[in-house]
Amino acid sequence: MADISLEALDDVPWDRLESALEHHPAKEMRRALRRLALKREAATEEDCHPLFDCLALGTKRVAPATTAALPFIVALAGDPGMGARTTLVELLVGMAETAARAEPSVVDAGWHETWWRQRPRFRALLADPRPEVRRQALPLADGVGSLLERWHAETDPTVRLPVLLALGAAAAGSADADTVDRVRAVVTEVLRAGAPVMRVAAVHAWGAFDPQAPVRELDLLSEILSDPSVRPRFEAIWYVPDVDGAFTREDVVSRTASLLESAPAAALSFVVRLIGAAHTTGDTLLCRVALDKAWRLLVLRPSTAAALLPLAGTLLSHPDDGVRYRAAHLLAVLGSQAASCADALAALLDDPGEAEFLEGTVGDHARWALTRVGDPRALPGLIERLYEPYRGQYSRGYVGGDPRLPEVEDVLTPLRDHAEVLLPSVRKLLRDDGAGGPLTCSFLEVLTAWGPAAAPALPEVVALLADTRYSLHAVDALVAMGPAAACAEPAVRRCTVLDFPGNHRKVAWAAWRLGGDRDAALRLIGEAVLTEAEPSYGPVGLLGDFGPAAGPCADRVRHVMDHGNTWTRLQAAVALWSITGESEPSASVVGDCLLPIADGDDSYGHFLIALRALARIGTVSPAVRAALRTARDFDRRLSPHRDYRAFLQDEEIRSAIEEVLALP
Repeated sequence: MADISLEALDDVPWDRLESALEHHPAKEMRRALRRLALKREAATEEDCHPLFDCLALGTKRVAPATTAALPFIVALAGDPGMGARTTLVELLVGMAETAARAEPSVVDAGWHETWWRQRPRFRALLADPRPEVRRQALPLADGVGSLLERWHAETDPTVRLPVLLALGAAAAGSADADTVDRVRAVVTEVLRAGAPVMRVAAVHAWGAFDPQAPVRELDLLSEILSDPSVRPRFEAIWYVPDVDGAFTREDVVSRTASLLESAPAAALSFVVRLIGAAHTTGDTLLCRVALDKAWRLLVLRPSTAAALLPLAGTLLSHPDDGVRYRAAHLLAVLGSQAASCADALAALLDDPGEAEFLEGTVGDHARWALTRVGDPRALPGLIERLYEPYRGQYSRGYVGGDPRLPEVEDVLTPLRDHAEVLLPSVRKLLRDDGAGGPLTCSFLEVLTAWGPAAAPALPEVVALLADTRYSLHAVDALVAMGPAAACAEPAVRRCTVLDFPGNHRKVAWAAWRLGGDRDAALRLIGEAVLTEAEPSYGPVGLLGDFGPAAGPCADRVRHVMDHGNTWTRLQAAVALWSITGESEPSASVVGDCLLPIADGDDSYGHFLIALRALARIGTVSPAVRAALRTARDFDRRLSPHRDYRAFLQDEEIRSAIEEVLALP
């Protein structure tokens, strides 16, 4: 029988104790503890799941039932014959963390005293004969003194290394200079005389309380982590509590790169050195992980491109699919900067290589890279390859922060000059797969961006007017086509959705733009702006297209500009300028949306819209000009995204900034 008295367990008045969750009453806690005690050596992690459910640590509270269960859980964890000891120790750590982070009002009054009484048993867990138990119990250590005691007593490297890391974390949380000095002495000694893996761990420990330590030890980190002979030793000893299994060398590289995030130059030097060493030694796994970290640096900082571009170009010929994939994607996001690699990219157009868990083939990313540099070799088969991930399904899966295939509209929108070559394939897909197809809206967005160049697709777009899922997207595409789509005006008027007033206005506007009745459209849209209350205020953006003819609505538009949300105010500002011909107060309202970026605002929610609005109005104040110059000089992507979209949005915003700065 485990070191737990079933009689004592039954003596607890469980029925009178409040549990963390109503649907897991305290009596279920007693049942879960009893089951574990009876199973003892046969108990598994799965047998602990009911106990996790009863404690409900995710509620961020410590209930009376949790306090009552604590001594029994500690006893079970300390029983040498218990089969699920490490899981139970993990549970104890979770209970401690929950109590430390919870609001005092939701922590049971008896918790802290009960926990204090268990300290001798926690010390016993830290000295347990089984290394996996000692390792899992490290977060239960009572401060730096207890950890230093373990450090000097510990001989098993799989525990010694996590003790060293724990010392660094404890020093980071200590305000006592003497305590920090004692930990610094330990890590310094390990750096001087430790084995290679332990020396890397010492840098990690030191970096926890001194962020400059990894920068100072960059040579050591680069040398050890790029040494193929050391690689197996990481997996032999690099364990941390709460993580199943050991860390690989590649895991440690990722964590090391994270230590350097506050020192961009050092972080870039680190990944460049690892990539260079991996290429020299043929260390494919190191090359992959270093490229992953390089990609994350590039997503954040434009300045890293100069160092990473030539490396990526060289790696296009690497024998490993995963390395070629990452190199091709890196060049694709760099766009025109990668023009010198066009021939090497063209050689990979049919490369079927893939990277595990990442989307697309090497050829797909090479093709996209060629479109980004304007190379026509990317065009044959482009539409078909873009459609391929959607064949037989409506969407595709990916992780937003990882390299992935771009959205169809992001590839095709910049290719208006090649519309004549690409349109036949787009038109065929719209005919074959238009109604209900996964890319119909995307293709309509592309045709809208191509404008008059998309006019040959007029029949396919008109055919979609009858489908309410696509009709308004089709209307935008037809208006963008200009005079060539004038014959579609009757069909546009017929696509009105009777029970959707907003649709009526958009259709009336589009019919006018295609040669229909301007006055009828102005009456309908003007009336909506004059009568609709916040938050929509009616189609203010459409009203601006009528210019001075919308003069009777000017006062209402000015009201909307003063009282609407950011999006509505920007639309109203442009509309008022269009109606009155006066740059003020519109330019000031738009400029107010641009000023925060100079102070570090990185939301960019309406930034591009405001830039385009100011470019239309045609005047810029000295304060806005100064803010935009500051933003232009930032070494960061002007985008909230952290995948390929960061590059596209950054390019778009920087181009718009230059356009505004060129204003008189």
